Amino acid sequence: MSSGDEIRDERLKKLEKLAEAGMEAYPASTVRDASNADFLDTFEERETSGDMATLGGRVMSRRGQGGIQFLDLNDGTMKVQIVVQGDEMDQESFKLFSETVDIGDFIEVSGSAYTTKRGEKSLRALSWKMLAKSLSPIPDQWFGLKDEEKILRERYLDILLNPEVRAMFLRRAKFWQVTREFLLDRGFYEAETPILETSPGGADARPFETRHNALDIPVSLRISLELWLKRLLIAGFPKVFEIGRIFRNEGQSREHLQDYTQLETYEAYSDMKKGMVFVQDLYRTIVKEVYGKTQFEINGHPVDFDAEWPEINFVEAIEKEFGVNAITCTEAEALDAARGARVLAAEGDNKARAIDSLWKMIRKGIAGPAFLVGVPVYLEPLAKRSASNPNIVERFQVLLAGSEMGKGFSELNDPQDQRARFAEQQAMRDAGDTEAQRLDEDFIKAMEYGMPPAFGFGVSERLFSFLENRPAHEAQLFPLLRP
Repeated sequence: MSSGDEIRDERLKKLEKLAEAGMEAYPASTVRDASNADFLDTFEERETSGDMATLGGRVMSRRGQGGIQFLDLNDGTMKVQIVVQGDEMDQESFKLFSETVDIGDFIEVSGSAYTTKRGEKSLRALSWKMLAKSLSPIPDQWFGLKDEEKILRERYLDILLNPEVRAMFLRRAKFWQVTREFLLDRGFYEAETPILETSPGGADARPFETRHNALDIPVSLRISLELWLKRLLIAGFPKVFEIGRIFRNEGQSREHLQDYTQLETYEAYSDMKKGMVFVQDLYRTIVKEVYGKTQFEINGHPVDFDAEWPEINFVEAIEKEFGVNAITCTEAEALDAARGARVLAAEGDNKARAIDSLWKMIRKGIAGPAFLVGVPVYLEPLAKRSASNPNIVERFQVLLAGSEMGKGFSELNDPQDQRARFAEQQAMRDAGDTEAQRLDEDFIKAMEYGMPPAFGFGVSERLFSFLENRPAHEAQLFPLLRP
């Protein structure tokens, strides 16, 4: 029998002892009347008045023995020291406490504010009761644990025992709160769009597929929020956004996950140039309000969000680095350039995949923040063509620490052009490109009723993981793992 099993058996016996004493081990209610933070905030008043307080929380440590014991009680707001003395409490109650309370238990304690000889603000316990008896011991040595899978699989312990991890997830919540408030303050309508779709679209990605039993039809989990939010522009909403989960049945890496939170915003009567100012403002607001700074070290790149954001031209960068023009080159020339750079990995790769792979090699060396512009039409089926050059689209991507960290463009609102581009994507899909987009007749039908000129932008929780300088899965509360 392992030591863990032995401890569990001992704690099961303590459950029996509590029952024999008439104390519930898992009561439905508590008379807790203050959080630990409230208790400490009003400590001086309570100590002067002698008013009683009832606290509740998890026992995180226990010191002393015999007639006096000290506990650290944590309720998620603060830690408070609890002083338990035999001569201050009913003897039977003190005895039961000594024999049944373990580190990890949730207990309720009533008493008065008391400053110890060492000057620590404490609660002198006069009575107690069990709120939830823990059966498994909290590990003594969690910090420095090398088994990453165990840390992620038991993330609740990681959060409980590692203040840095807890603080990260509080920042994550604030990250999305600041983002939401930024948009609401500017008059955006927050929408909730369908997660199950009959035709997933809005991105080049492979969906998760399932079946809707009630309707007896195949459906997919959404890979983007885009096409539904654009329908709301058609419906007359001038500014819309959604912060929601999307699902892509693709590979996993430091930067990529299969299910994650995405922000998408759409603003009528705006365009790419106005959108650049909007996005700079959004990112700078996030970093200042969440982190209180603008300078970061991310993946070995120094990044300053308050610095100027230069524009980098896609076609010019590839031609300078690899000697091939991304617009005028043939498919054979694009494939040869990609093979020469050793970036083609799959049979059936086409010009679009080859050029995109060349760009990704260049991107790795760009610290940013910067804007990538001048992307060819064949790489972006949903953006408006440039008025000055119909071979490129009015699209930018935010470049940050060697990666793409958000994409915005002047939205395509010509239904005939949209149909033609969807048809090109469908042809690529029929030829074996499983990430190419589908021909979405329903969306084109909606566009034919008229869609205003608009700017659209999307960024995922990857931005948060980059600001934390952590792999994407570590910045999620409970990343998906094999059973």
